[in-house]
Amino acid sequence: MRALKLHELSLAERLADMAVDALIDEADLSPKPALVDRRGNGAHNDLHLGLMHASALSLWPMFKDMAEAAIDIGEVGLPLREALGRIGREGEQAMLATTQGVNTHRGAIWALGLLTASAALEPRAITRNAARLALLNDRYAPQPMSHGAQVAQRYGARGAREEAQLGFPSVTQRGLPQLRRSRRQNAGEQNARLDALLAIMTELADTCVLYRAGTEGLQAMQHGAQAVLDAGGSATLAGRRSLHELDNQLLALNASPGGAADLLAACLFIDRLDGVL
Repeated sequence: MRALKLHELSLAERLADMAVDALIDEADLSPKPALVDRRGNGAHNDLHLGLMHASALSLWPMFKDMAEAAIDIGEVGLPLREALGRIGREGEQAMLATTQGVNTHRGAIWALGLLTASAALEPRAITRNAARLALLNDRYAPQPMSHGAQVAQRYGARGAREEAQLGFPSVTQRGLPQLRRSRRQNAGEQNARLDALLAIMTELADTCVLYRAGTEGLQAMQHGAQAVLDAGGSATLAGRRSLHELDNQLLALNASPGGAADLLAACLFIDRLDGVL
């Protein structure tokens, strides 16, 4: 009896798998301060873990199409940027249909979409090419600004667009170094990922937090995240106590660091890609 031959995944399919895995790993990570995780809904009354999983899975065709567009076009330029914009808008509609109108992953579509396409072009230049794409203007993009863009403009903060245009410094300079540092210290994978999230939170002007809780919420997030790391990180008893305090404080302020969560997913995607390379 001849053995069945398993389907060999294309590069675009593998990258789409990695992007969805990163979103699911971010959602499952616990205990995240004021964010949806295995414990509950955090500061959200319209989200839950099952919805986050369903949303992530709904985006798989979009990530695959973005990677295929990058492979077909073959270079950074306006044709690729506008193809990604069109595919991203279609992916957002698929997401909203799955979640019945709830915005679960709009920020992640932007960040991971750019990174997935860039990885398909040249994995070792992933953040540089993502930045080059983000600097290009999509002529067909809708004109109304998102809540995040409006808040970034109001507070003079660096929004998701600017973060990408700079090559994701919150990921490359904060999240990834902390993730690998905590691993070297034998913190355990879940604690290392929590520490990476906290490192991103220490300096990020998270527009989700600003939208919900203003500068008071942002300062609470940044200072509280730094306090956890200063206490030894989430793998230590003192760090866990500080993390619990941060969680309570952000919940009281209704401040959910969704921007940091999107960047953690980007961090996990790049880390997984580096492992493959």
